[in-house]
Amino acid sequence: MPTIKKTYEMNATPEEVFNALIDPDLIEDWSGDEAKMSSEVGGKFSLWGGQMFGTNLEIVKNKKLVQEWCYDQWDKPSKVTFTIKVKDKKTFIELLHEDVPEKSVNSISDGWDAYYLGAMKEMFEETK
Repeated sequence: MPTIKKTYEMNATPEEVFNALIDPDLIEDWSGDEAKMSSEVGGKFSLWGGQMFGTNLEIVKNKKLVQEWCYDQWDKPSKVTFTIKVKDKKTFIELLHEDVPEKSVNSISDGWDAYYLGAMKEMFEETK
């Protein structure tokens, strides 16, 4: 199964980036849609009207979030890892999306840019 890797520079602190990944109100701000998100390991989440949903597998505050992602049209879940790093006083978020169904790779890759981390990046640029 294919893997998607991307890195985004965020105009925010690591704490702000982490909060934008786990705070449902912030997720709704950058996604423009209803979000349910737990900040606990084992907690469930649901995005975009329940089309994308899953479970938090690992949480390291302000550094890392690992989630099992399910899409209502996939046969089995995928795994998403967000790693937050600081380099030269800039905050980066590294995305690793593993086990993406072959038929969905292009649309999911584009979706990260248009609707998820790209949208989050835009939110931070507009608020600074």
